[in-house]
Amino acid sequence: MDPIKTRSLEVTVISGENLCIVQKPVTEDVYVVVRTESLKCWTTKMAKQGGESLSSGHSTTWNERLMVEAPLHAKSITFEVQCKTSKGLVRPIGLARIAISDVVPKDEACSEVLNYRLRNWEGRRSGG
Repeated sequence: MDPIKTRSLEVTVISGENLCIVQKPVTEDVYVVVRTESLKCWTTKMAKQGGESLSSGHSTTWNERLMVEAPLHAKSITFEVQCKTSKGLVRPIGLARIAISDVVPKDEACSEVLNYRLRNWEGRRSGG
C-alpha cells in the first residue's frame, strides 16, 4: 500500500480575543490544536495573556509557527482552541474550520493574515 501523499504548510497561530466559556472569560492554560483531516495533530504552547485588545476585551497571544503536514486529499484545516481547568480537565472553547484553498498561497512568495470567528461544535458563534 502506498503512503498517503502530503504537503507541508507553515501556519502561524497569532492570537485570540474575548475567549469565553459560558460567557466567562478564559485567561489561563489556553492552547490551540491544529488538525488536517488526518490522525495527526499539532498543538501550540499555552498562551500568554496580552492585556486589553482593541475591542476592549482580553487578548490571548500565541504567535507560534507550526509546520503542518496536510494530506493532498484534505479540504480543510481545523483550529480548536482549548483550555485546561484547575482540575486538569480539557474544555473546548471553540473552533475554526478553514478551507485549505484559503491558506495555500497562490504565489509562493506570498503570505497572508487571515482572521476567523470561533464556533462551537454545533456551528454557533463561540466566545464573547
